[in-house]
Amino acid sequence: MIKETLKKLLEHKRLSRSEAKEILINIAAEKYNGSHVVAFLTVFMIRPVSVEELSGFRDALLELCKKIDFSDFDAIDIVGTGGDGKNTFNISTLASFVVAGAGYKVTKHGNYGVSSSCGSSNVMEYLGYAFTNEEDVLKKQVDKAGICFLHAPLFHPAMKAVAPYRKELGLKTFFNMIGPLVNPSFPQNQLLGVYSLEVLRLYQYLYQATDKSYSIIHSLDGYDEISLTSDFKVITNEGEQLVAPEQLGLPRIKQEDIFGGDTVPEAAKIFTTVLDGKGTEAQNSAIIANAAYGIQCFDRSKPIEDCIEQAKDSLLEGKAKNVLKALIDIK
Repeated sequence: MIKETLKKLLEHKRLSRSEAKEILINIAAEKYNGSHVVAFLTVFMIRPVSVEELSGFRDALLELCKKIDFSDFDAIDIVGTGGDGKNTFNISTLASFVVAGAGYKVTKHGNYGVSSSCGSSNVMEYLGYAFTNEEDVLKKQVDKAGICFLHAPLFHPAMKAVAPYRKELGLKTFFNMIGPLVNPSFPQNQLLGVYSLEVLRLYQYLYQATDKSYSIIHSLDGYDEISLTSDFKVITNEGEQLVAPEQLGLPRIKQEDIFGGDTVPEAAKIFTTVLDGKGTEAQNSAIIANAAYGIQCFDRSKPIEDCIEQAKDSLLEGKAKNVLKALIDIK
């Protein structure tokens, strides 16, 4: 089947939703050899993924995943696609701690970095967090610390199966697009960062058909988060807007101000420095902006200015730092 599918794709034809789902289920079952899997991934680096194809890929991962029942919690996932090639420090992960420090529940879905030096899983592992897919442990973490981390390969056999090929390629693939869509705890709220306007539209089509409270973000100079290096577009349940950093009362910053380091230890050092309250104004501002939009997902009536103040309080008063300590201490 894979040869026929590749032939079809190389003839510039699209897959149906069901075809895309079936292929990914077979990849997860390791029914294809490595060359075929790499060829399949490569096709979608050359041409865009359609809404039907992305829907099928998402269907496959959600059908196969180890699901976690967090319906007791009104939680949020704050996650970016990655693949923007910007090598920023771990803004969405830090924003997750800030949101948890502000009193909200966070179930963060993440993975090792593929197209950057340090993904959320790299930094959390370095800081001593032990990944698990045991529901009781994860619930305890959310209950006691306000946050837990769902390391994608422990929940998604398809991601585990393609991990070696993604690592060898070292480039963004359509799995960057799928990751934020398939949190196995099915959070009711999501703040999603994407690396292009094209993916922004794809996500918009997919999320309009859900009952989630969502904010999808893209900075116009290419970041998959609110970088404050440019204006950014936000699409929510209520519409879309273009926002300038100045409208938030936050500074417009330079790209080098949010660089993430070249190694995991460097990235972890930035991470802990920021949580210790010793981050630069630029670093703090970027985190606060993302956390504020996460907070607003819980209550659309809350002005963004109020959300920014909540985020500032959590980061600068040490509440976010206390969340990390509480999380690591839970056994």
